[in-house]
Amino acid sequence: MSPTERIPTLILGGTGYVAGEVLRLVVGHPNFEIAGVMSDSQPGEPVAKAFPHLASVLGDLRFLSEDDVRSQLAQHPRSAVFSAAPHGVSAALIDRLLGAAEAAGTRPRMVDISADYRYGTAEAYAAVYKHAHGAPTRIKDFTCAVPEHLATAPTPHVAHPGCFATAILLASVPLLALDLVTPTLFVSGVTGSTGSGRKPVDGTHHPTRHSDLYSYNALVHRHIPEITACAAAATGITADFAFVPHSGPFARGIHATVQASLKGTTHGSSSDTATLLARLREFYAHSPFVRVLDSAPRLKDIVASNYAHLSITGNGRTVAVTCVIDNLTKGAAGGAVQWMNRLFDLPETAGLTAPAAGWT
Repeated sequence: MSPTERIPTLILGGTGYVAGEVLRLVVGHPNFEIAGVMSDSQPGEPVAKAFPHLASVLGDLRFLSEDDVRSQLAQHPRSAVFSAAPHGVSAALIDRLLGAAEAAGTRPRMVDISADYRYGTAEAYAAVYKHAHGAPTRIKDFTCAVPEHLATAPTPHVAHPGCFATAILLASVPLLALDLVTPTLFVSGVTGSTGSGRKPVDGTHHPTRHSDLYSYNALVHRHIPEITACAAAATGITADFAFVPHSGPFARGIHATVQASLKGTTHGSSSDTATLLARLREFYAHSPFVRVLDSAPRLKDIVASNYAHLSITGNGRTVAVTCVIDNLTKGAAGGAVQWMNRLFDLPETAGLTAPAAGWT
């Protein structure tokens, strides 16, 4: 496509944090152009009312209804659609909109940031989320992967992994793919309060977790089956992930550390930290948003950016990989834009190279 072409872009689930982050990235993108933002709860209301930090670039943009979005999809021969609708809602909504577009003879590309299309079967989804999938026949049209672990999507649409899953996969897939470790991985992760969504919930609301740190859903977090499936797809190895998530006293970011036992063939000089760093750097040599550091990564260096910072340490028996990402950007909206760039044959980095603020 032409480097100056503008692609009409629609965002579903428009009042949540992830939708707001997609909106922030799209309004600064050289090729994607906002055609509308859908909100079932606030159609006709100013979008800037939900996202006042974006008021200077939104003008009088107002939330659309589902019927409005159908009309937009029918008008444009091709378009980009990001779904940040809630889990359990996104699947059926996407199915209805894609069906309407197909009937109109148009070809939108969809990136779903909810969990609804992350699993290969409706049964696998239902086993985790405890309700039936909203559009089982549409699952075949989606591929779920971290962009760094799949060069090209074999389907017309993509499901982005969850934020914890993204960080853990970035840290663990190299260990498995390079055959460095036994396939039992121990993971500790800390996430910011925006990962719990915009609606305050007891136990996840920021005033509750401010100046506090606690674990939740130890060893049973719902991202574990997703992580296992994505890691297996990327490496061919079905690993066991023992994951303990924590709620952190900050708004944005994920800090995840993966530990595993080095394989016997890896012991010795090939398992020292310098060698492991070199192998990790080589693995991500062609991944523009992954930086492998000599020292421990810090959240402040990546918040509000699409970058992931990793470090690796080995002691001859055990290896530890730490990954930090912004849960809203690299773990959701930024990764979704990265995929949409690829779906439209744009430079993968288009609209995503802004650095972190540094002092948040």
